[in-house]
Amino acid sequence: MNKKHIAALIALAFTAALLVLLIGSLGGRKSLLAETLSAAGSKADSITQAGNQALSAPRQLRAVWIATAWNIDWPSSQGLSAAKQQQEFIAMLDEAKNVGMNAVIVQVKPNADSLYPSEYGPWSDILTGRQGQSPGYDPLAFMVEEAHKRNLEFHAWFNPYRIGKTKDAGKLAADHPALRHPDWVAAYAGTQYYNPGIPEVRDFVVAGITEVVRKYDIDAVHLDDYFYPYPEKGKDFPDDSAYQKYGKSKLGSKPNWRRDNVNRLVEAIHAAIKKEKPYVKFGISPFGVWRNQNADPTGSETTAGTTNYDTLFADTRAWINAGWVDYIAPQLYWNFGFKPAAYDKLADWWIKETEGKPVQLYIGHAPFKIGQQDPPGWQNPDELPDQLKFNARSAGKISGSILFSLKDIRRNPLGFRDRLNTELYASPALVPPMPWLGSAAPQPPKALSAESTADGVRLDWHDGGGNPAYYAVYRTEGSGSEAARLIGTVRSGGSGPQTFTDRAAPAGKPLRYVVTALDRLHNESTTSRTASTDVPGRFAKAK
Repeated sequence: MNKKHIAALIALAFTAALLVLLIGSLGGRKSLLAETLSAAGSKADSITQAGNQALSAPRQLRAVWIATAWNIDWPSSQGLSAAKQQQEFIAMLDEAKNVGMNAVIVQVKPNADSLYPSEYGPWSDILTGRQGQSPGYDPLAFMVEEAHKRNLEFHAWFNPYRIGKTKDAGKLAADHPALRHPDWVAAYAGTQYYNPGIPEVRDFVVAGITEVVRKYDIDAVHLDDYFYPYPEKGKDFPDDSAYQKYGKSKLGSKPNWRRDNVNRLVEAIHAAIKKEKPYVKFGISPFGVWRNQNADPTGSETTAGTTNYDTLFADTRAWINAGWVDYIAPQLYWNFGFKPAAYDKLADWWIKETEGKPVQLYIGHAPFKIGQQDPPGWQNPDELPDQLKFNARSAGKISGSILFSLKDIRRNPLGFRDRLNTELYASPALVPPMPWLGSAAPQPPKALSAESTADGVRLDWHDGGGNPAYYAVYRTEGSGSEAARLIGTVRSGGSGPQTFTDRAAPAGKPLRYVVTALDRLHNESTTSRTASTDVPGRFAKAK
């Protein structure tokens, strides 16, 4: 190689270096660099580069179910005053936040009735003790507002078909749709249901869900495993008349017709949500087994007595492949080593089922089983913590967990709540984004400043534009070059000044802070400028 060639190569390298510096100076976010695990293996940290600052934050949905049917979680009893109901719910949100949650899934339509004024069902009796009686306020509006104050996603949970116990049919409100349309009703195994095989029922259910999407600032619509009811031995769901009328000539077998009924409902709900508010997510938490391998070679290595496809007529594979759900959260309520349905084998099966598709996989977990005698695996205090760690080691293939239910977490079985607080969810996490719903991030915050006060380090900044839903606050300690770690989030207060106080700021070392802005789909901006301060030794860490 002659001198001219060498000189040309040097010039080319110099130009490339200048381009890299220029791009970096513009503060453009680089793509995801790595997924790592914490030392405890309890969460996956996303290491990203925003401008010159590396950021470290777990990206996990951490959610809890709050069940209202039969007053399981809230309110604690029927007939409480509005003030007492609100007090209880605020305490539950504070508890969810304290144990590291970033989302709540609240049952807003427990039994073909509602926790909000509705054209599609009466007021729920879980509020006042009498179906159809107003509690004197709008619980759903209150719950959404309070959840968002704490920067918790609010997933509105609906039961599409269940009306209530057959023995309580005489207690239905006089204007109940089931009384106006008795031909819609099917009684089975002591419970009344709207018949899923009647097209008018499907339209009615979809319209009721759309009403909530339109009127309330919810983040997601959520269904659980209740479509066709769990079977009672020796009895078939009484839908033969609807089958003869609507399905036999078109779909042949009754199981195929039933699956088609559920598929049509799921598809219609998805379409209605996206037409009304495209950013609202749609997720389903089905029973944990699609099909056993002995029924389908592509099924899971299980011998479950109940399956989605064959027993409940819920074809989760069809929903995933059609793109009708934004997340799927199978209820894997079994322990490691449980022969009919082992946790790890099922989790791996669901990873393969969802991998590479525009859907996020969460796992539904069973704190309510902790400490049970049978099966004995639930007497192991590490069982559920190990399941959460297993999820974290999936390198993002499992995007989070949902725990049933908050009541069971609060009783701290075998110390599980304590471990959430001090180990498993000790550091905050950001909800994973869903790029197929939108990927444009807000502008970075402006004019960040930091000041040491008696309460901690007070940060102030201004909205940079782009309509952020909330902000993420990151801190670096000392003079090293390690990534800034997420220490908290705060809901946007609008376009004016924003503030956050770091009450756990360590004393006696230099501290550097950056703040990012995120939209409601959790797309994150580049960082603000860095603000630096130190904390004198006059106050210790504050909680």
